[in-house]
Amino acid sequence: MRFYEFKPVKHIKPLSPPEARLHKLKDVGERNKTAIKTEKDAQKRQKALVKQSKQQGKGKPTNNPNQTL
Repeated sequence: MRFYEFKPVKHIKPLSPPEARLHKLKDVGERNKTAIKTEKDAQKRQKALVKQSKQQGKGKPTNNPNQTL
């Protein structure tokens, strides 16, 4: 590449304390949203597995070792 093809580097100044607090709150909010979404998905998968196992085994556990799941 040629020197003129590079974009100039923008200097990033440090955040002021109020800006830093806002940035942190926004970041925490995004992480909480993703955590809530993953937890909901996990609960949906668990509920589907329980429903599926009840349909297959009619909800009654068996002690027969010859029976396959």
